[in-house]
Amino acid sequence: MPSINLLPWREAERQKRQRDFGVALGGSVVAAIAVIITTMFVFSQMISTQEYRNGRLEEEIAKLDLSILEIEGLERQKERLIARMEIIEQLQKSRPEIVHLFDELSRQLPEGVYLTSMKQTGSRVEIRGVAQSSTRVSALMRQIDASEWLGDPEVERVETKQSGNSRQSEFIVYLKQKNKSAETEDDV
Repeated sequence: MPSINLLPWREAERQKRQRDFGVALGGSVVAAIAVIITTMFVFSQMISTQEYRNGRLEEEIAKLDLSILEIEGLERQKERLIARMEIIEQLQKSRPEIVHLFDELSRQLPEGVYLTSMKQTGSRVEIRGVAQSSTRVSALMRQIDASEWLGDPEVERVETKQSGNSRQSEFIVYLKQKNKSAETEDDV
């Protein structure tokens, strides 16, 4: 029987497969490295884009914080201006009240009663004076009580003193000034 040696053919085929395997393995490694590098590049780009966005957001947030501080400053200024306007409005409303107070006091003073001092705290008024008699002080109290601008008279003290041939009564009376504008606003 003739002998056929198939080994060199098998050996050549094995070497070809090993070479093909090595080429495929090398190509796979190169492809894997390329995929890894591409992936790293893409992620690097995504990170840098997000960092740019974050930086932009931080800049805008800083601008908005400045705007908020400016708005808060404007709101405080607005509150101060409103408070001033309210004070001015209150002064404008109370402007004629002092005129009414003096006018009403001069109308309600009976003969023989003279005022020596007057002090106002809010709507409460303290008047000090001299009267010819204590009955004139009580007449003053009745007239104050009947007044439309004055009310709630209270006597703190009435002292009768001898002054030469005549007797005089020194008095301290407290009264309240009525605020007609507030009453008319409450009625509305």
